[in-house]
Amino acid sequence: MRAFLALDPPDPLRNALSALQDDLRCGRHVDEDDLHLTLCFFPDASQAALEEMDLTLDLMRPGPVTIEVAGIDTFGSENPRSVHASVMASAPLVHLQKKVETAARRSGIDLPHRRFVPHITLARFPNRMPPEDHVRLGRFLERRGNVHFDAAVIQEVVLYQSTLTEDGPRYDELERYPLI
Repeated sequence: MRAFLALDPPDPLRNALSALQDDLRCGRHVDEDDLHLTLCFFPDASQAALEEMDLTLDLMRPGPVTIEVAGIDTFGSENPRSVHASVMASAPLVHLQKKVETAARRSGIDLPHRRFVPHITLARFPNRMPPEDHVRLGRFLERRGNVHFDAAVIQEVVLYQSTLTEDGPRYDELERYPLI
């Protein structure tokens, strides 16, 4: 199963990010309800491994974390793959990410080795972005690239199943794990 563990932004931050998307005139926007910060992605996790991880996460109580958006950036420079709200990598956030990654690995889930770059994806782009979209994206980054939102407290981690469709990924909530 394709799945991931994430933090959901609280409504005020979600609404602010959605308003940012309204100013972005290119790419395939992530639905407001699907905005999240991925802690750990599982390209192919077995049901047994997810159930094993569930037991560990259900007992884990590292305390709430805060997420603070500080800027807008892209992944990929010449041909951007996506645009995102950058989230400051606070020590509690990085600690939580390491804990859930360790829980997943100990449960037998094979994870890709990626550096954790906390972010909330706002839009995705096709493999070859048309030149006019490059211009639109550049203007958006000039206007909104230095955006900053106050820190938001997060009190739970969410496990989502991700199903790829022609219209983009569909996320279905499987479980919530309180952090306190």
